[in-house]
Amino acid sequence: MIGRIELLEAALDSLTEGLALADREGHIAFWNRAAEAITGYTGSETVGRRVREMLDAVVVGGCQHWIRQTDTESSTRRGCAVQIRHKLAYDLPILARALVLRNAIGEPIGNGVIFHPAECLDALPRGQLNEESSSGESRTELEDRLAAIHEDFLRSRVPLGVLWITVDQAAGLRRSHGPRAVEAMLEKMERTLATGLKPTEEIGRWGDDEFLVLSHERNAEMLAAHAQILTGMARTTDFRWWGDRISLTVSVGAAQAQPTESLNELLEGAQAAMLTSNDAGGNRVTVSRRDTCSQS
Repeated sequence: MIGRIELLEAALDSLTEGLALADREGHIAFWNRAAEAITGYTGSETVGRRVREMLDAVVVGGCQHWIRQTDTESSTRRGCAVQIRHKLAYDLPILARALVLRNAIGEPIGNGVIFHPAECLDALPRGQLNEESSSGESRTELEDRLAAIHEDFLRSRVPLGVLWITVDQAAGLRRSHGPRAVEAMLEKMERTLATGLKPTEEIGRWGDDEFLVLSHERNAEMLAAHAQILTGMARTTDFRWWGDRISLTVSVGAAQAQPTESLNELLEGAQAAMLTSNDAGGNRVTVSRRDTCSQS
C-alpha cells in the first residue's frame, strides 16, 4: 500500500512551480522535479544542504536579494523578482515567494520557497502604460488579486468573470487637453464605476486608459447584464475640465472563466471582446464566447 509520505511527494512533484522545503534548522528536505527542471540541480544535489547556502549558489547577486525577510509572512502571490544562475551557467529571471510551514496548532516547523520563470507571469495580456503613468502600482496589486482569485476558481469553481473596460474618449482627450486631464477623468471614472460594483467585486487600473473588473457573476449572461449597467453609469459621469464638459463612454469586453482555459486565455478573451466593442464605435458591451463574440 502506498504510504502518505509517498503520496504527498508525488503530489508536490506534479506541481509546475519549483518547490524547496526546509526544516526548522534550515536544511533542504525536499526539492521537487519542477525545481530540478528550472535550476538544473537535482534533488540529490540539494537535499541536506542549508537553504541559504544553496540560494547563494544560484541567486545572481546573493541570496539576500532572493526574498526580503519581511516577505516571509507575506500573502503576496507575485513574490520577489530575481535572477538565478542555472547549473549550465546561464541566467534566468524568476519570481519567488516564501512560505512558513506550520503544524496543526500553528507552530512553525520549517520554511519553503515556491518559484517559477518570470515569463509565466509576463505572458498575461495587459493594457499599455506610458513611462509617466501612475497606474503601474494599481495594476501590480490587481495582478496579485487576479492570480489568487483564478486559483480559487480552479480549485473550488467559485465563478469568475472579467470585464476589460476602456474609456473611448481618452486618446482624444489626451491630445486636446493633456495627460493631467486624462488622469483626472480616469480617477473620476473609476470612482463612478466602483459605485456600481457588488461587495465582492474589485476594480483597478489595467493600463493608461483601461480598467479591469473582477466579478463573481454566475454566467456570461449575468456578467453581460452587469456590464451594461456599468456602461450606463459611465455615460452619466459628469466630467469637466477648465469649464469644458466632456461626455464619456466606455467599451467593455466580458469573459467568463472556464475550467479548461488558462488565466492568459481568459484575459485574451476579455481583451479581444473589448477591442470588438471599441472598433464598433464604443459605448457597448461585447461578450467573449470562445471563438465568437456577441455585441449588445
